[in-house]
Amino acid sequence: MPEGDNVWRTARSLHAALASQVLLRSDFRVPKLATLDLAGNTVDNVVSRGKHLLMRTSGPAGELSIHSHLLMDGSWRVYAPGQRWNKPAFQARVVLETKPATAVGFLLGILEVVPTAEEAQSVGHLGPDLLGPDWDADEALRRLRSDPERSIGLALLDQRNLAGVGNVYRCELCFLAGVHPLAKVSQVRDLPRIVQLAKTLLEANKDRNRRNTVGGPAGRNASPVWVYGRAGQPCLRCRTPVVHTKLGETELTERDLYFCPRCQPETI
Repeated sequence: MPEGDNVWRTARSLHAALASQVLLRSDFRVPKLATLDLAGNTVDNVVSRGKHLLMRTSGPAGELSIHSHLLMDGSWRVYAPGQRWNKPAFQARVVLETKPATAVGFLLGILEVVPTAEEAQSVGHLGPDLLGPDWDADEALRRLRSDPERSIGLALLDQRNLAGVGNVYRCELCFLAGVHPLAKVSQVRDLPRIVQLAKTLLEANKDRNRRNTVGGPAGRNASPVWVYGRAGQPCLRCRTPVVHTKLGETELTERDLYFCPRCQPETI
Protein backbone atom coordinates (compact mmCIF):
# COMPACT_ATOMS: atom_id res chain seq x y z
CA MET A 1 0.00 0.00 0.00
CA PRO A 2 1.62 3.31 -1.03
CA GLU A 3 2.59 5.42 1.98
CA GLY A 4 5.23 8.05 2.52
CA ASP A 5 8.11 5.59 2.50
CA ASN A 6 7.03 3.95 -0.78
CA VAL A 7 6.58 7.31 -2.46
CA TRP A 8 9.99 8.49 -1.22
CA ARG A 9 11.60 5.42 -2.82
CA THR A 10 9.65 5.98 -6.03
CA ALA A 11 10.89 9.57 -6.20
CA ARG A 12 14.46 8.42 -5.64
CA SER A 13 14.17 5.82 -8.40
CA LEU A 14 12.65 8.28 -10.87
CA HIS A 15 15.24 10.91 -10.02
CA ALA A 16 18.10 8.46 -10.55
CA ALA A 17 16.71 7.45 -13.95
CA LEU A 18 15.55 10.81 -15.31
CA ALA A 19 17.31 13.73 -13.63
CA SER A 20 19.28 15.90 -16.09
CA GLN A 21 17.82 13.97 -19.03
CA VAL A 22 15.95 15.59 -21.92
CA LEU A 23 12.47 14.30 -22.63
CA LEU A 24 12.41 12.86 -26.14
CA ARG A 25 8.68 12.18 -25.93
CA SER A 26 5.82 12.72 -23.53
CA ASP A 27 2.51 10.93 -23.88
CA PHE A 28 -0.21 11.98 -21.44
CA ARG A 29 -3.11 9.55 -21.64
CA VAL A 30 -5.70 11.55 -19.77
CA PRO A 31 -8.12 13.85 -21.64
CA LYS A 32 -7.16 17.13 -19.97
CA LEU A 33 -3.47 16.66 -20.84
CA ALA A 34 -3.78 14.81 -24.13
CA THR A 35 -2.39 17.68 -26.22
CA LEU A 36 0.44 18.62 -23.87
CA ASP A 37 3.92 18.03 -25.28
CA LEU A 38 6.95 18.29 -22.98
CA ALA A 39 9.46 16.99 -25.52
CA GLY A 40 12.62 19.05 -25.26
CA ASN A 41 12.19 19.83 -21.58
CA THR A 42 14.86 18.60 -19.17
CA VAL A 43 13.91 16.73 -16.02
CA ASP A 44 15.52 18.81 -13.28
CA ASN A 45 14.60 16.66 -10.29
CA VAL A 46 11.97 14.38 -8.82
CA VAL A 47 10.91 14.76 -5.20
CA SER A 48 8.26 13.38 -2.89
CA ARG A 49 6.00 15.52 -0.74
CA GLY A 50 4.29 13.21 1.70
CA LYS A 51 2.42 10.81 -0.58
CA HIS A 52 2.64 13.14 -3.58
CA LEU A 53 5.26 13.12 -6.35
CA LEU A 54 6.62 16.18 -8.13
CA MET A 55 8.69 15.82 -11.30
CA ARG A 56 10.12 19.23 -12.17
CA THR A 57 11.06 20.03 -15.74
CA SER A 58 12.30 23.08 -17.65
CA GLY A 59 12.86 23.93 -21.27
CA PRO A 60 10.92 25.01 -24.36
CA ALA A 61 7.56 24.22 -22.76
CA GLY A 62 8.43 26.27 -19.68
CA GLU A 63 9.13 25.42 -16.06
CA LEU A 64 6.50 22.78 -15.41
CA SER A 65 5.98 20.17 -12.70
CA ILE A 66 4.27 16.84 -13.25
CA HIS A 67 2.27 16.24 -10.07
CA SER A 68 1.02 12.74 -9.35
CA HIS A 69 -0.48 10.76 -6.50
CA LEU A 70 -0.62 6.97 -6.47
CA LEU A 71 -3.73 6.67 -4.27
CA MET A 72 -4.46 2.94 -3.81
CA ASP A 73 -3.53 1.38 -7.14
CA GLY A 74 -1.05 3.69 -8.85
CA SER A 75 2.61 3.07 -9.56
CA TRP A 76 5.55 4.40 -11.53
CA ARG A 77 7.85 2.01 -13.40
CA VAL A 78 11.18 2.69 -15.10
CA TYR A 79 12.16 0.69 -18.19
CA ALA A 80 15.19 0.51 -20.42
CA PRO A 81 14.64 1.70 -24.01
CA GLY A 82 12.56 -0.90 -25.84
CA GLN A 83 12.00 -3.00 -22.73
CA ARG A 84 8.61 -4.67 -22.53
CA TRP A 85 6.30 -3.27 -19.88
CA ASN A 86 5.23 -5.63 -17.12
CA LYS A 87 1.86 -3.93 -16.74
CA PRO A 88 -0.89 -3.54 -19.36
CA ALA A 89 -0.63 -0.54 -21.66
CA PHE A 90 -4.26 0.47 -21.08
CA GLN A 91 -3.36 1.23 -17.45
CA ALA A 92 -0.70 3.76 -18.46
CA ARG A 93 -1.62 7.36 -17.72
CA VAL A 94 1.65 8.97 -18.81
CA VAL A 95 4.77 7.87 -20.69
CA LEU A 96 7.97 9.90 -20.43
CA GLU A 97 10.78 8.83 -22.73
CA THR A 98 14.43 9.87 -22.43
CA LYS A 99 17.51 8.45 -24.11
CA PRO A 100 18.53 6.12 -21.24
CA ALA A 101 15.11 5.29 -19.75
CA THR A 102 11.35 5.41 -20.10
CA ALA A 103 9.15 6.15 -17.08
CA VAL A 104 5.51 5.07 -17.12
CA GLY A 105 2.88 6.07 -14.59
CA PHE A 106 0.16 3.43 -14.24
CA LEU A 107 -3.30 3.97 -12.73
CA LEU A 108 -2.26 7.25 -11.15
CA GLY A 109 -4.98 8.60 -8.88
CA ILE A 110 -3.96 12.19 -9.57
CA LEU A 111 -2.08 13.45 -12.61
CA GLU A 112 -1.70 17.11 -13.46
CA VAL A 113 0.91 19.48 -14.85
CA VAL A 114 1.34 22.82 -13.13
CA PRO A 115 3.81 25.70 -13.36
CA THR A 116 6.63 24.85 -10.96
CA ALA A 117 6.22 28.24 -9.30
CA GLU A 118 2.63 27.28 -8.47
CA GLU A 119 3.23 23.85 -6.93
CA ALA A 120 1.78 25.13 -3.66
CA GLN A 121 -1.67 25.08 -5.24
CA SER A 122 -1.37 21.28 -5.39
CA VAL A 123 0.61 20.43 -2.26
CA GLY A 124 0.64 23.58 -0.14
CA HIS A 125 -2.14 22.23 2.08
CA LEU A 126 0.03 19.38 3.33
CA GLY A 127 1.47 19.32 6.81
CA PRO A 128 5.16 18.81 7.59
CA ASP A 129 6.64 16.01 5.49
CA LEU A 130 7.93 13.16 7.67
CA LEU A 131 10.66 12.42 5.12
CA GLY A 132 11.19 15.92 3.81
CA PRO A 133 13.62 18.73 4.56
CA ASP A 134 10.77 20.78 6.01
CA TRP A 135 9.97 18.28 8.79
CA ASP A 136 8.82 20.17 11.88
CA ALA A 137 7.57 18.06 14.78
CA ASP A 138 6.27 21.08 16.69
CA GLU A 139 4.16 22.19 13.73
CA ALA A 140 2.80 18.66 13.29
CA LEU A 141 1.80 18.61 16.97
CA ARG A 142 0.18 22.02 16.66
CA ARG A 143 -1.92 20.85 13.74
CA LEU A 144 -2.95 17.63 15.47
CA ARG A 145 -3.97 19.53 18.61
CA SER A 146 -5.96 22.10 16.65
CA ASP A 147 -8.92 19.67 16.64
CA PRO A 148 -8.80 18.02 20.09
CA GLU A 149 -12.19 16.32 19.73
CA ARG A 150 -11.19 14.41 16.60
CA SER A 151 -10.20 10.76 16.94
CA ILE A 152 -6.48 10.12 16.77
CA GLY A 153 -7.14 7.49 14.08
CA LEU A 154 -8.61 10.13 11.78
CA ALA A 155 -6.15 12.86 12.72
CA LEU A 156 -3.10 10.75 11.87
CA LEU A 157 -4.45 9.94 8.42
CA ASP A 158 -5.15 13.61 7.62
CA GLN A 159 -2.26 14.74 5.43
CA ARG A 160 -2.87 18.33 6.50
CA ASN A 161 -1.48 17.41 9.92
CA LEU A 162 1.62 15.45 8.94
CA ALA A 163 2.34 14.20 5.47
CA GLY A 164 3.25 10.59 4.78
CA VAL A 165 1.19 8.51 7.20
CA GLY A 166 -1.10 6.03 5.47
CA ASN A 167 -3.44 3.39 6.80
CA VAL A 168 -0.75 0.86 7.70
CA TYR A 169 1.20 3.35 9.77
CA ARG A 170 -1.98 4.75 11.30
CA CYS A 171 -2.78 1.34 12.77
CA GLU A 172 0.80 0.53 13.76
CA LEU A 173 1.40 3.89 15.44
CA CYS A 174 -1.70 3.58 17.59
CA PHE A 175 -0.68 0.08 18.64
CA LEU A 176 2.90 1.05 19.50
CA ALA A 177 1.64 3.98 21.56
CA GLY A 178 -0.96 1.82 23.32
CA VAL A 179 -3.70 4.16 22.13
CA HIS A 180 -7.15 3.13 20.94
CA PRO A 181 -7.60 4.61 17.43
CA LEU A 182 -11.00 6.03 18.38
CA ALA A 183 -9.60 7.97 21.35
CA LYS A 184 -9.85 11.73 21.00
CA VAL A 185 -6.66 13.64 20.33
CA SER A 186 -7.17 15.39 23.67
CA GLN A 187 -7.18 12.01 25.43
CA VAL A 188 -3.81 10.91 24.07
CA ARG A 189 -1.37 11.27 26.94
CA ASP A 190 1.84 11.37 24.94
CA LEU A 191 1.09 12.83 21.54
CA PRO A 192 4.74 13.87 20.94
CA ARG A 193 5.74 10.20 21.22
CA ILE A 194 3.34 9.24 18.44
CA VAL A 195 4.74 11.98 16.21
CA GLN A 196 8.30 10.86 16.94
CA LEU A 197 7.37 7.22 16.29
CA ALA A 198 5.92 8.23 12.92
CA LYS A 199 9.20 9.91 11.99
CA THR A 200 11.26 6.96 13.26
CA LEU A 201 9.22 4.31 11.44
CA LEU A 202 9.19 6.06 8.08
CA GLU A 203 12.90 6.81 8.28
CA ALA A 204 13.62 3.18 9.18
CA ASN A 205 11.52 1.83 6.31
CA LYS A 206 12.28 4.26 3.49
CA ASP A 207 15.13 2.05 2.22
CA ARG A 208 13.37 -1.29 2.77
CA ASN A 209 11.42 -3.18 0.15
CA ARG A 210 9.40 -4.89 2.88
CA ARG A 211 7.98 -2.59 5.54
CA ASN A 212 8.79 -3.66 9.11
CA THR A 213 7.32 -2.03 12.20
CA VAL A 214 8.09 -4.75 14.76
CA GLY A 215 11.84 -4.13 14.91
CA GLY A 216 14.64 -6.54 14.09
CA PRO A 217 14.76 -8.87 11.09
CA ALA A 218 11.41 -10.43 10.20
CA GLY A 219 11.76 -14.05 9.10
CA ARG A 220 9.89 -15.48 6.15
CA ASN A 221 6.99 -16.60 8.31
CA ALA A 222 7.15 -13.83 10.90
CA SER A 223 4.78 -10.89 10.74
CA PRO A 224 6.55 -7.62 9.89
CA VAL A 225 3.66 -5.62 11.41
CA TRP A 226 1.96 -5.65 14.79
CA VAL A 227 -1.73 -5.45 13.88
CA TYR A 228 -2.34 -4.27 10.32
CA GLY A 229 -4.06 -6.96 8.24
CA ARG A 230 -4.01 -9.42 11.15
CA ALA A 231 -7.75 -9.56 11.94
CA GLY A 232 -8.56 -12.46 14.27
CA GLN A 233 -4.91 -13.41 14.70
CA PRO A 234 -3.31 -13.29 18.15
CA CYS A 235 -1.69 -10.03 19.17
CA LEU A 236 2.08 -10.39 19.02
CA ARG A 237 2.31 -9.04 22.57
CA CYS A 238 -0.64 -10.40 24.55
CA ARG A 239 -2.19 -13.06 22.23
CA THR A 240 -5.61 -11.39 22.28
CA PRO A 241 -7.27 -11.61 18.82
CA VAL A 242 -6.74 -8.50 16.73
CA VAL A 243 -9.97 -6.62 15.95
CA HIS A 244 -10.86 -5.33 12.50
CA THR A 245 -13.32 -2.52 11.83
CA LYS A 246 -13.65 0.53 9.58
CA LEU A 247 -12.96 4.19 10.23
CA GLY A 248 -13.47 7.28 8.10
CA GLU A 249 -15.06 10.70 8.04
CA THR A 250 -17.83 9.27 5.82
CA GLU A 251 -18.76 5.88 4.39
CA LEU A 252 -16.92 6.80 1.21
CA THR A 253 -13.68 7.47 3.06
CA GLU A 254 -13.79 4.51 5.45
CA ARG A 255 -10.55 2.56 5.67
CA ASP A 256 -9.68 -0.72 7.38
CA LEU A 257 -8.70 -0.35 11.02
CA TYR A 258 -6.90 -2.93 13.14
CA PHE A 259 -6.16 -2.83 16.87
CA CYS A 260 -5.67 -5.02 19.92
CA PRO A 261 -8.50 -4.45 22.42
CA ARG A 262 -6.26 -5.38 25.35
CA CYS A 263 -3.10 -3.46 24.46
CA GLN A 264 -5.18 -0.51 23.24
CA PRO A 265 -8.04 -0.12 25.73
CA GLU A 266 -10.86 2.24 24.87
CA THR A 267 -10.45 4.22 28.08
CA ILE A 268 -7.15 6.01 28.72
